[in-house]
Amino acid sequence: MASFRYEGQRINYTEFGGGPALVSDARGKRGRTARSSSAGERPVILIHGLLLSQTMDHRLAEDLAARGNRAITIDLLGHGASHRPRDMWRYSMSAFARQVVALMDHLEIEQAAVMGTSLGANTALEVASLAPERLRAMVLEMPVLDNGLLACAVTFTPMLVALTFGEPIMKVVQLGAKAVPRRLLPHYGNVLLDLIRQDPGPSAAVLQGLFFGRVAPHRSERRTFTTPALVIGHQRDPVHPFSDAGMLAKELPNSRLLEASSLFELRLTPERLSGEIAGFLDEAWAQTPKRGAQANGARRRARAAKPA
Repeated sequence: MASFRYEGQRINYTEFGGGPALVSDARGKRGRTARSSSAGERPVILIHGLLLSQTMDHRLAEDLAARGNRAITIDLLGHGASHRPRDMWRYSMSAFARQVVALMDHLEIEQAAVMGTSLGANTALEVASLAPERLRAMVLEMPVLDNGLLACAVTFTPMLVALTFGEPIMKVVQLGAKAVPRRLLPHYGNVLLDLIRQDPGPSAAVLQGLFFGRVAPHRSERRTFTTPALVIGHQRDPVHPFSDAGMLAKELPNSRLLEASSLFELRLTPERLSGEIAGFLDEAWAQTPKRGAQANGARRRARAAKPA
């Protein structure tokens, strides 16, 4: 696992496939070798869900790397092995998008496909708002938009209260979770248990920051995103309703909708969906990028930089 600095904080990431190998010299310093010319030209950044870590995407990253992509997973600030400050102002969807762009700058990636799940999907939309010229394609799994907001409030408000006001109790629960040997659980069992293994204070700060920020770019702005997009949703999930995925697919002018059989299909029986994702990425990299995206991105960043 490698890392870079963002606003004084450490952000961790992992590369799979044709990325530059990390080597150490005699003094222990780490440097980069040359990238593979084939997979290095097809970077895809995978963004995890809320309070989860990049390990949830490692198996998918391995699969996409085996299909010729340079897959990169990231722990956003406040998640996984990255720094987890307790300042709620550090956490927002737009801040997470800036971290993804900073990762691309760190790796000297001019353009990448970005795939996100839940919080990660909304972060990818923010990247499309911030820097559309840096996006080759988007894979948006289980976006959280208008129809899922009430269920999110009902689901995460008790968690926020428990993490904030019940922190001493949650620390005891954390110690119990840490005592469970990782080898006794399957991969995704550890992914879920890591929710409890984390220090509860920073997790509360993440939730607080997200509660008071915008969930996603407004629908009027989303309709201007021309980046090719694959939207993935499934039925019977109030936090990620299929109606949100369908709405987003209709809003994005260059998108298509893919229905998963369940919340767990991509993780437990991934063959069909990972094949669809890989095929979509093949198509996206084969297309000639549309002109004007770079100018649009520069104008948006200029507007964002103006003082309020």
